[in-house]
Amino acid sequence: MRSPAPPPRCLPGVTMTNIGEKVVCLVAYHIFFMLFVWSYWKTIFTLPMNPSKEFHLSYSDKESLEREPRGESQQEVLRRAAKDLPIYTRTMSGAIRYCDRCHLVKPDRCHHCSVCDKCILKMDHHCPWVNNCVGFSNYKFFLLFLAYSLVYCLFIAATDLQYFIKFWTNGLPDTQAKFHIMFLFFAAAMFSVSLSSLFGYHCWLVSKNKSTLEVFRAPIFRHRTDKNGFSLGFSKNLRQVFGDEKKYWLLPVFSSLGDGCSFPTCLVNQDPEQASTPGGLNSTSKNENHLFPAKPLRDSQSHLLTDTPSWSETSVKAEKGKVGMNNPALTMENET
Repeated sequence: MRSPAPPPRCLPGVTMTNIGEKVVCLVAYHIFFMLFVWSYWKTIFTLPMNPSKEFHLSYSDKESLEREPRGESQQEVLRRAAKDLPIYTRTMSGAIRYCDRCHLVKPDRCHHCSVCDKCILKMDHHCPWVNNCVGFSNYKFFLLFLAYSLVYCLFIAATDLQYFIKFWTNGLPDTQAKFHIMFLFFAAAMFSVSLSSLFGYHCWLVSKNKSTLEVFRAPIFRHRTDKNGFSLGFSKNLRQVFGDEKKYWLLPVFSSLGDGCSFPTCLVNQDPEQASTPGGLNSTSKNENHLFPAKPLRDSQSHLLTDTPSWSETSVKAEKGKVGMNNPALTMENET
């Protein structure tokens, strides 16, 4: 009768020998992996937010728009639809941004995704790696996904580095494990390089309060184009994405400020006299930034699941009526 085979022994030089080092690496690995999977899941399965019903044309307005020829009649229809909406950006010709596929007036920073075939609030891009649009509702999750993916890959490369060095110095036993070590290090290192460039680019976008689409086409306001029109300074730009409560910054939970339909800007002034000055605003009004829509975290989360209008704070209500007065002559122009 054959004796049972001895249990496999850990090969010297291939595994860690210090118990404390093993515990630390094991705990850190699972923390990084959990955060990576959590943020990746949230990026994929968080539905992009669409413009609320206030931006959709009514049935009568859609009929009027289709019936009337292009010209002043259609301008009147769009003027009525947009007069009470908090929109400040325009098309290249100065027209209200209108989507003829969704039949709505586009909110600021909203774009129509040809893949999803619907308008997405604060659309950044459609990402094939997550099979979802990256926009207002999941941009924070996408950033955390990039961050934790990078940290995860760096952790793998760092813990594998000493064994990778032993591989090239012939310090490892001649087993198949050494080829696994080489492959693991190269894969983690290459992903770290690509992720670091992508994550650094999106960190720059957050610091400037821009989206990927706005980098390629700067937003056009009532009087001029300004690539930094939504930038309020590094601190406010960061809080607009991650929120005011720092305890939520590193967790894949929704904490972004605002409702995705209206955004504070350093260019738009609510005074109709100043807004009508040629060439934009005067020197004093450019430094007067609008305040964020004051909303606690729980209200932002509830709006993510409902279509209730959420820009009707006191400060925004005060500007209703003035927005419509400041609109230039409107012409309908389709824009995607």
